[in-house]
Amino acid sequence: MRKLFGCRPAYWLGLCAITVIGAAGPAAYAADAYPNKAIKMVVPYPPGGPTDLVARGAGAAMAQIIGESIVVDNKSGASGMIGADQVARSAPDGYTILANASLHVINPHIYKKMTHDAFNDFVPITQLAAVPLVLVVPKDSPIKTVADLVAEAKRSQNGLNFGSAGTSSAQHLSGESFKKLAGIQMQHVPYKGSAPALTDLVGRQLDLMFDSMPSAMPFIASGQLRAIAVTTHKRVAALPDVPTVAESGFPGFDISTWYGLWAPKGTPDAIVEKLAATAKQALHEPKVAQQYATMGAEPVGSTPKEFAQYVASEGKKWAELVKQANVPLQ
Repeated sequence: MRKLFGCRPAYWLGLCAITVIGAAGPAAYAADAYPNKAIKMVVPYPPGGPTDLVARGAGAAMAQIIGESIVVDNKSGASGMIGADQVARSAPDGYTILANASLHVINPHIYKKMTHDAFNDFVPITQLAAVPLVLVVPKDSPIKTVADLVAEAKRSQNGLNFGSAGTSSAQHLSGESFKKLAGIQMQHVPYKGSAPALTDLVGRQLDLMFDSMPSAMPFIASGQLRAIAVTTHKRVAALPDVPTVAESGFPGFDISTWYGLWAPKGTPDAIVEKLAATAKQALHEPKVAQQYATMGAEPVGSTPKEFAQYVASEGKKWAELVKQANVPLQ
């Protein structure tokens, strides 16, 4: 012991260095070795909806880059909260991640009680895409313009109904905001995702829908649905002849949705950074960029820090929209 404690300072510096390296070693090794098995990407909505389409496009390209399978697991229900709950309770090791829409930051302003904290139980990884919504009606609907929609809503004895991907979704809030702005009444019909709502819209069980472009575009392209307007402040390249709601008589109307990836709280920074970098690379792959463009989605690929800041600002924005639309707490 005397020899040990009597060693020169250089010895202690070396010993401390070894100790620090040893302490950091497991975390560094975990990040370097990640991934060594399949990654589960939970999508909290049914297959075929916009979140599913955006996630699958990115996930397939990410798997090629990262060298392990990325398996999409659809866990729909409760406005996306069932799937989000599953991820929040998962091990923070990077092998279970969440692909969700902007609804992730809207729910806290709609529901009095939630079994997870949308802001504090997750680590933001990256924003995958920004997406306009499009106002669509069945192909044989008499409604051909926004003005037609307002006139029909005022004339109809039973009122019009509109579908959405779920209560408090961007689709729902778009419809509620438009109702208030136009001074009309419409009945909201929530679904467990866009896909079943679009099926009923095509079958004329619904009158209209404000839907995310990735899920609506195939129906527009096939002629099953007619696009009336887009919800952003400017027209979109995928539908250049379709006017905006703002230029159709309602200036200031500007709503869009977005999609991103989250990991459970406690996931190592190195793994989060690796997933974000992989996603960014995947979103710049020509195949993914073309797929997103066809859907009307704009790839983003932000850093975890940038996405965290965006999530915080969007939470505040949607809180105001919920208030303006007079959506009651659930």
